[in-house]
Amino acid sequence: MAILLDENKKVVVQGISGKAGAFHTREMLRQGTRVVAGVSPGKGGQSVSGVPVYDSLREAASAHAADIALLLVPAASAKDSVLEAIDRGIPLIVVIAEGVPVHDTLQFVTLARKRGIRIVGPNSPGICSPGKAKLGIMPTHAFRPGNIGVVSRSGTLSYEISAQLTRNGLGQSTFVGIGGDLVSGTDFVDCLRLFQDDPDTRAVILIGEVGGVREEEAAAFIREKMTKPVVAYITGRLAQPGKRMGHAGALVMRGVGTYGGKLQAFQEAGVRVAEVPAEVPELLKIALAKV
Repeated sequence: MAILLDENKKVVVQGISGKAGAFHTREMLRQGTRVVAGVSPGKGGQSVSGVPVYDSLREAASAHAADIALLLVPAASAKDSVLEAIDRGIPLIVVIAEGVPVHDTLQFVTLARKRGIRIVGPNSPGICSPGKAKLGIMPTHAFRPGNIGVVSRSGTLSYEISAQLTRNGLGQSTFVGIGGDLVSGTDFVDCLRLFQDDPDTRAVILIGEVGGVREEEAAAFIREKMTKPVVAYITGRLAQPGKRMGHAGALVMRGVGTYGGKLQAFQEAGVRVAEVPAEVPELLKIALAKV
C-alpha cells in the first residue's frame, strides 16, 4: 500500500500548459500517475501529453472526477487556485509554489479543514509512491519501491536521503514533502499517523529543520502513539539564532525551535537522530533489527 497517493488516484493539474506544468505532467505520466485533466485559462481545448486542458477547474471537474488537484501555478495565483479546488470538493490539494503569502495560506488551510479537505504545502515538492505514482517535482531516480515512509520539510535534502536509502536497498512506501513554510496544510504528525496505520510501511524517516515546533510535536506523537521505528535528521545544526535558513519556517527566535531542543525531544522519544544524511540508512537498519 501507500499513503495519500497510488496508481488509482485521479489527478487534475492546475497550470498544466506552463513550462513547468508541461514538463512535470509528462514525467508524472511516465511514472504511472493518472493525470486525467489539466487547467490553464485561455488554453481550453488543447492537450498536454495527451491530457485534455480546460479553461477552469469547474469545467475540468465536471468532465473528469478527480481525487487530487496538483497546483503548478505561481505563488500569486495559488490562493485563487486552491479556493477553486476547495469549491469543487477535491479531497487532496498539493501546493508546490514557494512564497505564498502567510495570510493567504492561513485562509485557505482554515477553509479546507472546515470542509474536510487535506492540503499538502505550500512550498511542497509533492508526493511520491515509488512504483505507483508521482505527484510533483521530485526526481524519481532517487526513489524505489519499498516499505520505508519518508516525510520531510526539505525538498532537496529529502531527495539526497531517499537516494541514500535506495543505494542501501531500502525502498520507500511513500515520500511526502510537507513544505518548509511557516504555515502548512499537513504536518509531521498527520503523516506519522498515516504511516503508523499503513500495513506496508515498516519504519519512517523524518527530515526536519530548525525553527518552529513541528519536530517537537512529532516527537510527542512518536513517544505516545508510534509503534514503528522512526529515524530523524534535523538540518540546521550550526544555524545562527535569529537568522532564517532558506525556508520561511526555519527561523529560531527567543530560544524556540533550536537544534538542541529538537534533538532532545527526539532522543527522549527513542528516535535515533543522524548527524549527517549518510548516517540515516545505517541507523535505520539498526532500528529495524530491533523490531
